[in-house]
Amino acid sequence: MTRRISIFGATGSVGTSTLDLVGRDDGAWQVVALTAHSDVAALSAAARKYRADVAVIGQEALYADLRDALAGSGIRAEAGAQALIDVARLDVDWTMASIVGTAGLEPTLAALERGHTVALANKESLVSAGALMMQAVRESGATLLPVDSEHNAIFQCLAGGSMEDVRRITLTASGGPFREFTREQMAAVTPAQAVKHPNWSMGAKISIDSATMMNKGLELIEADHLFPVGLDNIEILVHPQSVIHSMVEYRDCSTLAQLGSPDMRIPIAHALAWPRRITTPCLPLDLVTIGRLDFEAPDPVRFPGLRLARDAARAGGGHPATLNAANEVAVAAFLSGRIGFLDIAAIVEEVLSGYSAPTPRSIAEILEADGAARHAASRIVERVQV
Repeated sequence: MTRRISIFGATGSVGTSTLDLVGRDDGAWQVVALTAHSDVAALSAAARKYRADVAVIGQEALYADLRDALAGSGIRAEAGAQALIDVARLDVDWTMASIVGTAGLEPTLAALERGHTVALANKESLVSAGALMMQAVRESGATLLPVDSEHNAIFQCLAGGSMEDVRRITLTASGGPFREFTREQMAAVTPAQAVKHPNWSMGAKISIDSATMMNKGLELIEADHLFPVGLDNIEILVHPQSVIHSMVEYRDCSTLAQLGSPDMRIPIAHALAWPRRITTPCLPLDLVTIGRLDFEAPDPVRFPGLRLARDAARAGGGHPATLNAANEVAVAAFLSGRIGFLDIAAIVEEVLSGYSAPTPRSIAEILEADGAARHAASRIVERVQV
């Protein structure tokens, strides 16, 4: 049976990987909607190739460019934040939520409120608005499928098990490109060095988050919402080979692990076909060639983002949204050469230390906390920039 799907963030790494899988058996999928932030050329090309019904560009000023690029195709062009929300409410069977940043909050919530099956690759949705997102899942009967390799691995390890029998969840981390660097060495690293992840091919922002290990802190917050075993029962383990993506320990002392090559198409395919499986072009795991699997505890002194994220998760309220927003500003400042690598976590910590607002109870209040954190972080960047 053909399934109707929408892909939010269709021109990013997750979106293009999803389309790659869809294109290998296009008879199984009917693409209803594709969206992008600003890449009109890539969006219009994908919309034509996969015969989408509608294409949405996030930047409203680019509407005319998208309309012209789609002229004669019969594909409807839309633009702007409200259009993203409206398209998220279309009648589809499956939605990939992979818009980067807080721009993905409202469309993701709209899809969940509609009761869709949502494959979630947008960290910010659960980090900043986890309570609201999970409430929408409960009230609408939506299905939320994690796409991040670590959370998808946990989801797979829970198949046939029960959350009440889980004793501990372990998120694995590669350690990033600076796993063995001293803080003195990290102080001198450049953006070009930091975006070169040793195992995964990712966008610049998430590559920097991996280098600071803030991404693992954000994933900790996500896991706390998706798999409620308690923060103290979620740990992080550095595993440089990125073969084991996460582990679940049950109360009988059995530990299940999900293993696979470091290719995002594997967790995407799992979410795309769930509850079935589909064939992928990914490399099968070859443990003989890999030869060894190493593990070590993360160093919270060299990678303070782990501590900041756990503290923010424990504090709750608007702290996770503040953490995420301040980190986005600091990462952008580092990528543009305005601050040093170690300044990223320091800026996030300073912004968090000044946060005292009440618990946000709506997306509007979360975005207000997000905006305040961005303003505070931007002021700190101005003060410390190199």
